[in-house]
Amino acid sequence: MKQDRTKKDRTKKDQTKQCSVTNAKNDKERLRGMKIKNCKKRGEWAELVFAMRATERRLSLARPWGESSGYDFTVDQGSRIVRVQVKSTIFPEGNGYSCTLKDSRGPYKKNSFDFVAAYVIPEDIWYILPAKKIRGMWSIGLHPELEISKYGEYKEAWHLLSGNYSTTIDRIHACAEESPQTAMN
Repeated sequence: MKQDRTKKDRTKKDQTKQCSVTNAKNDKERLRGMKIKNCKKRGEWAELVFAMRATERRLSLARPWGESSGYDFTVDQGSRIVRVQVKSTIFPEGNGYSCTLKDSRGPYKKNSFDFVAAYVIPEDIWYILPAKKIRGMWSIGLHPELEISKYGEYKEAWHLLSGNYSTTIDRIHACAEESPQTAMN
């Protein structure tokens, strides 16, 4: 019995050690991305990180040929394919980070993509934002440290890309008044 417990303790220690090594490796990779000074190259690096994280979540990705598509990846959800624009930031703004949402001509045009995957590199956090929430904006403020924030519900919201999200309405609140004609009858 004591041997079994010792073996379990060793297994737990090995797993903890392995997690620490993995976390240290992720921190090292993240710091490497923060050191990339050229915005274009840092964006390309963020696209690779996105592909890795999406693949870890078993998302089926494809990339368009060239750079004229207005999005960086497609994700096959089974019943439909969604387009994803990858963005990243290292720029502090107040208690959060500012993430630019434009191309060389200004804010993205309507129907350019379905989602923005915004990577806050210093925090190693992704925001999966529906296009309709950020359409026409030049930039947004992302605040990973806040429990409640404007885009908090989209923090690590990978389920939006997988298509595994509820399309049911939790609750409907309604108010009805009786019309004067109905009251008389």
